[in-house]
Amino acid sequence: MHLNRRQPPLAAVAKHGLLSSQGISRYGGLLAVLALLVLLLLVFFPSPGRRPASALLSSFYPADDDGPESRWKDYTVARAAAFAARNDTLIVTAVSEPFLSLMNNWLISVARQKRQDQVLIFAEDYASLYEINRRWPGHAVLVQPAPDSQTAHNYGSQGFYNITSRRPSHLLSVLELGYSVMYNDVDMVWLADPFRYLEGDHDVYFSDDRPAVKPLNHSHNLPPPNSKGQTNVCSCMIFLRPTRGGKKVITSWIEEIQKQHWSEKAKPHDQPAFNRALGKTAKEVDLHLLPQAAFPSGGLYYHNEDWVNRTRGMHAIIHNNYMIGLQNKIKRFKDNGLWLADDHADESPLGQI
Repeated sequence: MHLNRRQPPLAAVAKHGLLSSQGISRYGGLLAVLALLVLLLLVFFPSPGRRPASALLSSFYPADDDGPESRWKDYTVARAAAFAARNDTLIVTAVSEPFLSLMNNWLISVARQKRQDQVLIFAEDYASLYEINRRWPGHAVLVQPAPDSQTAHNYGSQGFYNITSRRPSHLLSVLELGYSVMYNDVDMVWLADPFRYLEGDHDVYFSDDRPAVKPLNHSHNLPPPNSKGQTNVCSCMIFLRPTRGGKKVITSWIEEIQKQHWSEKAKPHDQPAFNRALGKTAKEVDLHLLPQAAFPSGGLYYHNEDWVNRTRGMHAIIHNNYMIGLQNKIKRFKDNGLWLADDHADESPLGQI
């Protein structure tokens, strides 16, 4: 039977008994075989200029015969970045399973600014990797070795340090691929598109973590150090270009982290190392301090209502730092009308988590 031959009308088919019980019995098996052959032809021998369906699937999902979850074990940063990047730029965060709801809250706010498609999530455990890619295929990648992240590690803990100390390596892997990258912690909420504040062609953009109020026209240079010789730049919101200067800062940050070791007495984390890296590279790298009114610290935004009112309409990203504990952060978001994950989950590519 020629597949393109015009078939007789339904009445004619019925007249010749093809719809009778005997006809069904006689021709049902043949029709099933023909349907299967047509499907195989479409998949493996498409018309000219059209990619086979098998190729479309394999280009999206990493090949693996062990099931829908394990197919992501070998998903590389290079493939994930190429999939998510828009205009050679990525928005990156990192998350472990206990913080998925907090990350989803952040993602909803990003989606409101129409930037969700360029989000790449570094999963810090397989549970997060599988759950994100099950709901939103291709947007999560895991870099080995993955730390044990089944606990909601609080600021200052060794588990917290084990995860945050991986951050600069994640960012460097993206820069080495030639992409610009904006990094956000998951305890942030976008109120406006932060990209409009990335003026000029600087190597590295960052915000001050101090709660002290700056003038609206403050300098965009690296803030001066305190009495101990330390700056307090936040390592939780950074934008980097894949320039020699951007890579130099991140490489220096990794070196500074490697020099320190976590202990109950010292309890180091990644931010002091980032500040030391900025200080050491400041003369060689084009640095840019973002406006405080658009990127306030949690110590300022949640503790200075007068300042918030005076700068209303200028805020881009609100950080929920200066607060320890996952549930405490969620409560503070709720108290300030910034918790979106319950009533607006339909705006997230992940849905309700």
